[in-house]
Amino acid sequence: MNKKTLHISMLCALIISLAFILPDLNPPAFSADVIRLKVAQYFPPPSFQSKVLEEFCRDLEKRTGGAVKVDYYSGGSLLKAPNMFDGVVSGIADIGYSHVFYTAGRMPVTEAAGLPLGYPSAWVGGQTLNDFYQEFKPKEFDQVKVLWMNTTPPSAIATAKKPIRKLEDLKGLTIRAPGMAGEVIKALGGNPAPTPMIEVYDAIAKGVIDGEASNFETLFAFKFAEVVKYTTSVWQINNPYPFYLVMNKKSYEKLPPDVRAIFDSLVGEYKERYILMWNSIDFVGKAFGLSKGVEFIDLPPSELQVWQAAVIPVIDDYVQRLVGKGFSDTEVKGWIQFLRERSDYWTKKQIELRIPSAVGPPEVRPEAHIIK
Repeated sequence: MNKKTLHISMLCALIISLAFILPDLNPPAFSADVIRLKVAQYFPPPSFQSKVLEEFCRDLEKRTGGAVKVDYYSGGSLLKAPNMFDGVVSGIADIGYSHVFYTAGRMPVTEAAGLPLGYPSAWVGGQTLNDFYQEFKPKEFDQVKVLWMNTTPPSAIATAKKPIRKLEDLKGLTIRAPGMAGEVIKALGGNPAPTPMIEVYDAIAKGVIDGEASNFETLFAFKFAEVVKYTTSVWQINNPYPFYLVMNKKSYEKLPPDVRAIFDSLVGEYKERYILMWNSIDFVGKAFGLSKGVEFIDLPPSELQVWQAAVIPVIDDYVQRLVGKGFSDTEVKGWIQFLRERSDYWTKKQIELRIPSAVGPPEVRPEAHIIK
């Protein structure tokens, strides 16, 4: 991708994201009692994930005319990622954002969305995951109010010293990959390490691990482009991290009806905006990576077939593991089939809506969305 095309594609993604920002509304009058909410997440303050979620908080204050005040805690300052869910349940935070693999095994049904099923973009993955939750309402989230879910962009493996051009190149390398991502890396011949994300930069820089398995956006969000030299796209076996934004049930139920109506409307707007943000930040990550000299590698079709065959046991093992937990074989395979079908549906929608992605099939690449 040349610089002109990259700039155009980034602009397209930005325009699409901005289209979901509605004009300021004149807030109605609310009761004099101020409601204070604590919102926590672990992404660094400069990251887009942090900034957009903070905008959600400030919009909530504005649209409720100050009836709601939000204390926003980013960078794990209130709750670390692995403690986020329990912290929301217990009321340490009223709202928290994290992903299911920080508590691997805690949300086994939702982990199905993190199987290597090959979602072509974060937009498709996010829409599919929300559909999955609405369809099956996994009991693992019964303790909280789910506000929205999303997935990370398509998978990529970034390494510091050794480029990954074929499956054999990964053998013996230690790659940061928690939960299902770790199972995928193991199936591919690597050694997975569940290193916390905020420790990955130093671990790569010091040679403790050889790289990390995530996506292009972390090259910018966590500045990994400063410590890695290569990034291999493996979107065809995309096994994203399923994220959740959840709220303490009592905190939600305490919202007065007028405030709750504003809150619910804002959640609906920002769910789509957050998914679009996750989709577009891959462009930012790739641009930052290119500026730091990172080499971006695509696997040829013949090599991809080898990788796709290698991860089939991960899906089979998941089915058997869930059957061992008391679910039926038919039920678990039904979840996977549902995810595949919704992924196909939303991929067609993405092409129809001309939403560009940094990776994926040609139809969703920026070149297909340039207005000529």
